[in-house]
Amino acid sequence: MEKKNINVLYIDDEVDNLNSFRATFRREFNITTAESAEDAIKILEKEDIHVILSDQRMPKMTGIEFFEHIQPLFPDPIRILITGYTDINAVIDAINRGEVYKYLSKPWNEDDVKIFVEKAFEVFRLRKENLELTDKLIDVNKKLEFLARQNLLS
Repeated sequence: MEKKNINVLYIDDEVDNLNSFRATFRREFNITTAESAEDAIKILEKEDIHVILSDQRMPKMTGIEFFEHIQPLFPDPIRILITGYTDINAVIDAINRGEVYKYLSKPWNEDDVKIFVEKAFEVFRLRKENLELTDKLIDVNKKLEFLARQNLLS
C-alpha cells in the first residue's frame, strides 16, 4: 500500500499544531485532525483510521486517558503519543495503559514522524493480515474435521 493510503488521525488542542501537522504531512498520508478526544472518538466512529497520534496534555482527557478509553472500542489503530514534556511516568503509563506503539517529543521531527507512521502502519497491516490468515486456518481446520468425521462414519 502506498503511503498516501495511510489514514492518520492527529489529536491536539492547539489548532496551530493541527494546521502545521496537516500542512506538513498531507502529501504523504490521509490526514484527519481533531481538537479534542471527544471529536476524535466521533471521527473513529465514522472513519477507518490506521494510525493515531495524540498530544498528551489536553483539557478534559490526556492522550493516555484517550488511548485507554478507545482501546476496547477501537483496538486496531496503532497509537503514538506526542508530548512537549519529558515525563517518564507518562511514557510508562502510555505503554502500560494505552498500548502506545511509540512516543514522540515536541517539537516533532518531520522525518521521525514519517518513519514512525510508516512503521506503525506496517504493524497495523501485519496484524490485519495475521487475523485474516488465522480465520482462514480455522475455516480449513473445520472443513478437515468435517471430512475426517465423514470418513469415520462411512
